[in-house]
Amino acid sequence: MTSRVPAVEPGGLAGHLDGFVRAVRDAGVPVGISQAVDAAEILTVVDLLDREQLRHGLAAVLLQRAAQRPTYDVLFDLWWPLSDRPPVPEDDRDEAPGDGGGEADCTLDLPGSAEDLAELMRAELLRLLLDGDEEALRRLARAAVERLGRGQPSPSGQSFFSYRVMRALSPDTLVARLLSGLLAEGDRGGLAEQVARQTLRERLAAFRAAVEAEVRRRTAAEKGRDKLAKSAVRPMADQVDFLRAQAADLAELRRAVAPLARRLAVRLSARRRLAREGRLDFRKTVRASLGTGGVPVVTHHRSRTVHKPELVVLCDVSGSVAGFSHFTLMLTQALREHFTGVRAFAFVDSTDEVTRFFRPGADVVDAVQRIGREADVVAFDGHSDYGNAFEVFADRWATAVGPRTSLLVLGDGRTNYRPPGLPVLADLVRRSRSAHWLNPEPQRMWGSGDSAADRYGEVIDMVECRNATQLAEFVTTL
Repeated sequence: MTSRVPAVEPGGLAGHLDGFVRAVRDAGVPVGISQAVDAAEILTVVDLLDREQLRHGLAAVLLQRAAQRPTYDVLFDLWWPLSDRPPVPEDDRDEAPGDGGGEADCTLDLPGSAEDLAELMRAELLRLLLDGDEEALRRLARAAVERLGRGQPSPSGQSFFSYRVMRALSPDTLVARLLSGLLAEGDRGGLAEQVARQTLRERLAAFRAAVEAEVRRRTAAEKGRDKLAKSAVRPMADQVDFLRAQAADLAELRRAVAPLARRLAVRLSARRRLAREGRLDFRKTVRASLGTGGVPVVTHHRSRTVHKPELVVLCDVSGSVAGFSHFTLMLTQALREHFTGVRAFAFVDSTDEVTRFFRPGADVVDAVQRIGREADVVAFDGHSDYGNAFEVFADRWATAVGPRTSLLVLGDGRTNYRPPGLPVLADLVRRSRSAHWLNPEPQRMWGSGDSAADRYGEVIDMVECRNATQLAEFVTTL
């Protein structure tokens, strides 16, 4: 059955689409003018009464990466919700109960207590999960939110909650009965059971998503769609703070790091190619121009020796910045794939070289785990001590930083009120070709509490780098 899109507000379809495109852009999805024009063109070629066709059509022109789809789907459900009453086929209207075109038959005017209602809906959910009727599952989800999802309004004004529906229906406890209904007697334990379990996981996930979408729709009607859009949409992976990244964000963040390393490698390689040509040789250029009437068609330069770029990464791997150090070490590993002159050092309250863990082709997750087990990065109590870490680095690897070396320091600059080691860092910066410090904390927090980031910023280029987007901007500006 086709789900219809409700009528839009008085601003018209064009204004409604413009609001949707702006919301997608505000959520972090880059949408240009040409894509907005293409989205308007989509409205002229798809069936506007077919909601899923509209969803996929707009996604095809507005999105560039699969990771943007969850954000897009949440916003689409807010701007293009299901109509309040799904259409009933002409042949079924005479048989439809009540006023016709209502929710699923089992959920209309049901007698009895809330427990009886939940049990009837649970039985209907079991039947629909076995049938795999997605449209009927969406209708049941809407009815369940209406009958079971209302609670005491929260301080934010929300009155409907998905957890109340899921707690009342407990769909995960139906798996055993569902498997019995999908599998024959001799299919247990084999490939057929694996396929059945995967099918059930997908159908249960679809039902949960339908419940959450209906809760968002009703909350948007109460609180306002624009206000809800700012809180309902989770940040995309490249906008998630490194320090707050969850397990669900890790895979996408890993995929984001490799292109950044390739981009940095291309930029450094381009500089090397350009650097092969030294300063302009004026005499040779003028002499060569005599053959072209004094016009310097060909310029000559003094050749010079170009050295391979060297990079030293000094990374805080203490618990407070574990998420950030994980992804910056991933960047280090990716750079090692392109350059042999990359050396990595890790520290907590002491420093150790960890380049050996990042050999080409090594698994970065395994490398990070080995650093925790094998690297000599803790000397005293395991709390960050930047001053001692800098001193150990300068004493043991005095020749690691030189006039051909770029120094990259990664950490939050929180010293636990211990000496920050500013003179040692200043000497390292002075001896290096260039030096940058990537800090995962917001700039407004630099210098607060035990943070010495503001003082470090006086001797080294301190850059706020809280997420993959800011990391990409840093790589671009190098």
